Amino acid sequence: MEKVPMLAEGYEKLTADLKVLRAERPKIVDAIEEARAHGDLSENAEYHAAKERQGQVEAQIAEIEDKVSRAQIIDPTTLSGDKVIFGATVTLLDEDDKPVRYQIVGQTEADANKGRISYNSPIGRALIGKQVDEEVEVTVPSGDRFYLIEKIEFI
Repeated sequence: MEKVPMLAEGYEKLTADLKVLRAERPKIVDAIEEARAHGDLSENAEYHAAKERQGQVEAQIAEIEDKVSRAQIIDPTTLSGDKVIFGATVTLLDEDDKPVRYQIVGQTEADANKGRISYNSPIGRALIGKQVDEEVEVTVPSGDRFYLIEKIEFI
C-alpha cells in the first residue's frame, strides 16, 4: 500500500473531519427511521434523501479512514538538504522577477491561495528534485510558465 505523505496539521484535519462524519451517522439513521414511519417509501423524498446522504457519508468515512491508515506524517523542520522535497518551502522568481513562495504539501492540505501546493500538482511535480538556481518550466492550463528557484527552506 502506498503511503500518503502529509503534514501533522493535515493529519489532524482529516481525523477531525472523520470525527464529525462519524457523529453524523446516528442522525442519519434517525432521519431514515423517521422518514420510514411516514409510510410508502417509493414516493418518500425524505427517505431517499436520507439514504443518499447516508451513502455519501459512508463513502467519505471510508476514503478518510484509508488516507489516515496510510498517512506518513512529515515534519518539515526535521528535514534538510539542497533539493526540493515534500515539506520544503520554495521561493521562486517568475518571468517578471517577482518572488512567489510555495510549500510542497499533501493533496489534502493543498491550498494555492495560502501558498501550499500539492506534490502531485504540475508545479509541485516540476519542483521536486530541483536545486537553487535551477530553472523550472511548468505547463499549466494558461500556458507554459518559467521559474527560477531562488531559495529552499525547511520551516
